[in-house]
Amino acid sequence: MRDYGFSPAQQDEIWRRWREGQSFSLIGRALGAPMQHACRFLYQSGGVRLTPQTRSERHLSGSEREEISCGIAAGGSARQLAKRLGRSPSTVSREIACNDGGDRYRAASADAAAYERGRRPKRAKLAKRPALRALVEAKLALCWSPEQIVGWLRRQFPGNASMQISHEAIYLSLYDPRRRQAIDRSLTQRLRSGRPMRRPKIARRPTGRGIIRGMVSITARPAEVEERKVPGRWEGDLAMGTRPSAVATLVERTSRYTAIVALPDGIKAEQVTPHLTRSLLSIPPHLRRTLTWGRGREIAEHQAITAETRMPIYLCKPRSPWQRGTNENTNRLLRQYLPKGADLRTFSQADLDTIAHELNHRPRKTHGYRTPAEVYAGLLNSGDALTA
Repeated sequence: MRDYGFSPAQQDEIWRRWREGQSFSLIGRALGAPMQHACRFLYQSGGVRLTPQTRSERHLSGSEREEISCGIAAGGSARQLAKRLGRSPSTVSREIACNDGGDRYRAASADAAAYERGRRPKRAKLAKRPALRALVEAKLALCWSPEQIVGWLRRQFPGNASMQISHEAIYLSLYDPRRRQAIDRSLTQRLRSGRPMRRPKIARRPTGRGIIRGMVSITARPAEVEERKVPGRWEGDLAMGTRPSAVATLVERTSRYTAIVALPDGIKAEQVTPHLTRSLLSIPPHLRRTLTWGRGREIAEHQAITAETRMPIYLCKPRSPWQRGTNENTNRLLRQYLPKGADLRTFSQADLDTIAHELNHRPRKTHGYRTPAEVYAGLLNSGDALTA
């Protein structure tokens, strides 16, 4: 097995973290190595650790077998030899019987035979039984799970041990590189997960990454926002170009007035926050009531934005873009100017202001063919906007 530059101690650490359910990226960061190296190191073994063969202290050693060989030559009994070695008489008796017995016992050949018998894994059952292998492969090709195959074999061949196998043996034949001759490994694609390597059974522990702390759910948003009668309720999100380029879009729910914010520094929270805060502060305070945003990590510093703008921010539920439908529809209109395949960092704030101006001066059917700019201007001067 290739070590990919990992020392034995680092390899042990990789396997420990893998058993704990850590991701490739976390393992790579912990070891100060590229994530791809950790992935390839684990992939070559199918996610199954290949433990080196070792001898248990409970088993006879080579020197003890030499004592047995010499004792037999001297005419000693199995009980006498066992007493001298501090072993059970049955252990010594079985050792002699398994290796030709009596005068033909030789320590070197007995030790080699014991090592061979102890090798793991043994030749896979599927490799030794072509008929069983053919059935298992046929059922895997039909997207049956190993457990379903095992249950079906028990019903079809009751009492026939040669046609029985455990689901664990099937999984090991698919994933363990030492058993790869036992089955067509491309059949891993027909498993539920479709993974070419085995994942640890333990659930992955949450790392805290990607969690937006102190978030306020959209369920806590005032009910009046839905009616669009009170102005100053905004929706926003990022409109992505080629990664990592994006712009932030803000839409006022009552007027559909749109602002587009350049993000020249990137899309991480610390890069988005200053530009978004500056744009929100440009909105008159009486029209800065609430902001509804998606669940993206770019809004992770929402508490700092709220502290600066005094504008509560409510976050949608995961994968629920319809909860800020006005913003989604506006982003779709913006694709005429900002296609997904474009690098949006090439657009200056002046360019984006020009696009927003054009969009805000298009007549809208929902406003009786008035423009969002006209409606928004009315809200700026409205007594309702000032007192609501």
